[in-house]
Amino acid sequence: MSEQSPLNCQSTKMKNAITWMAENLQNNPEKPRHTIVQDAELRFDLTPLECEFLNKHFAKATA
Repeated sequence: MSEQSPLNCQSTKMKNAITWMAENLQNNPEKPRHTIVQDAELRFDLTPLECEFLNKHFAKATA
């Protein structure tokens, strides 16, 4: 991870968003990942950089 990664900061909002997304992905496997990511971005009032990070790393399902 680079020094500029949102995960390197002490952002409680980002940590809470990732935890919330993980729980929702587990409890709602039928719900599209990008929808859960968008919901987290709004729910936790994330910055544009944090939103970009989530979209890049979580919005698409990995094989």
